[in-house]
Amino acid sequence: MVCILFISIVLIDSTMKLLIVESPAKAKTISKYLDGEYEVVASVGHVRDLPKNNKKAIDIEDGFTPHYEISKGKEKVVASIKRLAASADEIILATDPDREGEAIAWHIAQAIKLKHAKRVVFHEITKDAVIAAMKHPRSIDMNLKTAQEARRVLDRLVGYDLSGLIWKKVRYGLSAGRVQSPALRIIMEREREIRAFKPETFWTLSGQFTNKTKHEFTLVCDVEPKEKKEVDRIAKIAQEESWSIIDVKETEVKRAPRPPFITSTLQQAASSRLGFSPSRTMGVAQKLYESGFITYMRTDSTNLSTAALKQITQVVAEKYGKEYFTPRTFSKKSKNAQEAHEAIRPSDILKTSLGHNEEQKKLYALIWERTVASQMTDAKILRTKVSANTTTNSIPDFSINGSQILFDGWLKADPRARQDDIELPPLKKGEVITLLHLNSEEKQTTPPTRYSEAGLVKELEKRGIGRPSTYASTIKTIVDRGYVMKDQRALVPTDTGDVVSTFLEENFMEYISDSFTADMEDKLDDIANGTREYVKTLSEFYKPFLKDVKSKDKIDKITNLGEADPDLKCPVCGGSMIIKLGKNGKFISCEKFPVCMGARTIDGVEIEGPKDTGELCPECGKANLIERDGRFGKFIACSRYPKCKFLKDDPEAKKKLLTGVKCPDCADGEMMERRGRFGIFYSCSNYPTCKNAIKAKPTGNFCTHARDWGACGKLMMQGTKTIPERCSDKTCPNHNPHKLNQIQ
Repeated sequence: MVCILFISIVLIDSTMKLLIVESPAKAKTISKYLDGEYEVVASVGHVRDLPKNNKKAIDIEDGFTPHYEISKGKEKVVASIKRLAASADEIILATDPDREGEAIAWHIAQAIKLKHAKRVVFHEITKDAVIAAMKHPRSIDMNLKTAQEARRVLDRLVGYDLSGLIWKKVRYGLSAGRVQSPALRIIMEREREIRAFKPETFWTLSGQFTNKTKHEFTLVCDVEPKEKKEVDRIAKIAQEESWSIIDVKETEVKRAPRPPFITSTLQQAASSRLGFSPSRTMGVAQKLYESGFITYMRTDSTNLSTAALKQITQVVAEKYGKEYFTPRTFSKKSKNAQEAHEAIRPSDILKTSLGHNEEQKKLYALIWERTVASQMTDAKILRTKVSANTTTNSIPDFSINGSQILFDGWLKADPRARQDDIELPPLKKGEVITLLHLNSEEKQTTPPTRYSEAGLVKELEKRGIGRPSTYASTIKTIVDRGYVMKDQRALVPTDTGDVVSTFLEENFMEYISDSFTADMEDKLDDIANGTREYVKTLSEFYKPFLKDVKSKDKIDKITNLGEADPDLKCPVCGGSMIIKLGKNGKFISCEKFPVCMGARTIDGVEIEGPKDTGELCPECGKANLIERDGRFGKFIACSRYPKCKFLKDDPEAKKKLLTGVKCPDCADGEMMERRGRFGIFYSCSNYPTCKNAIKAKPTGNFCTHARDWGACGKLMMQGTKTIPERCSDKTCPNHNPHKLNQIQ
């Protein structure tokens, strides 16, 4: 009997259950809640994808069947999961609760040859949510997986065919996309409005007044005249006649709270309040979600669960008072809103501050404030408008608006949404006032503002282009590909973006229009809901699309973007010049090219052609070195580039870039300034033999912070105004010296 019991215990101990998620951080959080019952492993995102070769990727004739392969670098991950799965008694897939997560779960199941896969879903990574989900496993939702697959295949077909045509007709290396191209078009439409804008002159008039009690205040003319003659008329009467208050209007208004965050509104608020880009916002939100601090951050629902509402009721009553609580339900206007999901909210609303670093804490605070404020009482505000005029009442009224919060309501929880009170002196209708002096200022109307990232997200959502999960990646794509650049917060189209968008608008407007893109998103939603077929959807789109692409194959290549300024002549032959598009933007070329190689920058500066130095390349020994013009000035390289990538250092130029700080890694080279893809950085002058590099200019000092091996010893580098110097090693606590006290 004892023997049997012992065997039973051994069998129980040998049981292994496997839970598979996407990220290591998510795996770490979930494993804490399962008390060792499951081994939790991460796939680190997608494990399979379409191959780069489009002919191998999609079999169009066989109903747009995609052929997947293990993603590069994921071979070891898949092999490890497969090995664990082989000895597991139970396997659960717990990827994110959206189409992308469903697709990842399906790909994992396919990669490890898992039949009848079990899937669990939770919208927040808390112990209660995870344990509840584990009790209700389901099969993979093939409708959601198919919708994601349709999007992936559709994007590949559009991108591959349109990009191929752009390579032929505009310039090699350019690209187009089903969502990125409409986004670029929206930015270009605004840019054309700015270019076509003609400023108009107008005047603003304001007067400094006082009353009998000697309170001074400013009144502004309600009308902004466009004629100087009218300005002079108003000024003459204003200074000659007596003034009095003609109206004091008080109105009590209510300010209702905004709904809790969905993906797009979180990106917009984080941009305007925290200065975060959409991609940064989503990255930080992902970390908060994986740590169990907030609910899933890709959602278009404004719902709040019963449990969340109960917590909010408690928080508002305890923190602000019962009179501040007003339960509310918000409905999402979008017909595709997934109302079964929840808004983005803290997992535990009783916790007012969470996060592993400052940016996480800032975003968490923003989410907490919006969530709690959404269930609070309206703010009551008294708005006052005081108007005055002269005795003849023959000029426009001069007025001032004031506001005063009578009851702060939800603004108590979200103080950053509060506007400053504008207090007015006690004024009564009919009261005589005195004009002290009158000011008039000439101004000009300004063009429409360029889109910020937050503004573009709002516009894409309004037009139905893309979905919550695509906004950040769409903007990142058009920036990374050089179609748009950021000027502070504004998105400015580059010359390349201008040319690509113009080409697509002239030849494929139907496919980058708002209506087409939004309609396609609706069709993808229908596939997800199981009311539309995959093959039918792709066939209806692709056949006419491919025909249109082939019909444009015979159009002329866009080599000429227009005539250059007639005053700018070819520096070689003296002939006329035309504007062209190069890899670095627009430039001016001789119209006789390639017979004549004369060229200028778009600003008219002569671009000298490559000059043979007569010096043999020391690396390959097969060709001479030549002097070229690059993005950052002249340089000398092998004429066989890109077969030979030798680059000769200019001793004089190199001398200017040296910092005088010895490289601590090789003790032979010197740290010098270099320019890379992401801007200026500093690395060893012996590169590539020594690959020591840091982000900012070295100060010459070495970090003395105590590490496990003693003093850190890494180079110190320049910081900011508030942190003048910091360690160049990211893993050293002294990399963030302002946090040392917190760490200690």
